[in-house]
Amino acid sequence: MDWLIEPLSIGFIQRALIGGALVVVTTSLVGTWVVLRGLSFMGDALAHGVLPGIALGVLLGFDLTVGAILSALVMVVGINLVHRYSRLGEDAAIGLLFVGMLALGVVIISRTPSYSGSLTGILFGDALGMTTGDLTVLGGAAAVALIASVVLYRPFLVLSFNEDKADMLGLHPRFANFAMLTLVTMAVVASFRTVGTLLVFGLLIAPPATAALLSRRVPAMMGLAVGFGVVSVFGGLMISFYADTAASATMAGLAVAIFFATMTATALLRGHTTS
Repeated sequence: MDWLIEPLSIGFIQRALIGGALVVVTTSLVGTWVVLRGLSFMGDALAHGVLPGIALGVLLGFDLTVGAILSALVMVVGINLVHRYSRLGEDAAIGLLFVGMLALGVVIISRTPSYSGSLTGILFGDALGMTTGDLTVLGGAAAVALIASVVLYRPFLVLSFNEDKADMLGLHPRFANFAMLTLVTMAVVASFRTVGTLLVFGLLIAPPATAALLSRRVPAMMGLAVGFGVVSVFGGLMISFYADTAASATMAGLAVAIFFATMTATALLRGHTTS
């Protein structure tokens, strides 16, 4: 058991494990609704859309979280404007803003003296550099995601399957949609310091998608997603420690690997039972 005790006795590994678990709670709860609604492209776009605000924070020296929030708001408003005032569909609007915001962020960050280091930290995070303050932010985000998923469970559930029915039942689908996008934004903003803007998408989608292979009930999906996410964080940290790989990328990559392993296993099991 020394192989397990040794890394877990190190302070920054402990903080990374706790922080990663809190990230997983947030991304799994929110990501379940993202998977059910088919908003994966929107989630990916928001993960990239926060880059300009973070880059401005690095360049001008203000809080990166504030910059990320402002940038995400610009992204959401921009998507709505393009969709409303042009003949383009929402997916085209998302694609345009996705590329534009990513390019703008890289252009801004290229103006900083430590261009390569800053860009790497923003895109891929620094799970091993977690602070107590980061854990507090992540804990708050996890609490908000849990409360919102409970309070707005019925509107979110109906909206995920039929927006017209949600409107007919008086569940205010526009507000529910706004609240869902707000939660996605919060998950991205709260998690980018840990796994980076590019890799947060892996934890937002992979664990809930894996859970969706095994269950159709939303509470069970959320519970399974959190479980798969925690396994990804723990396993990723262990692999990173012994293989000397990037912790954030290893965690996100393992989450995706678990999805494909589960998909393969369930497909083989179905083939075996039908034969």
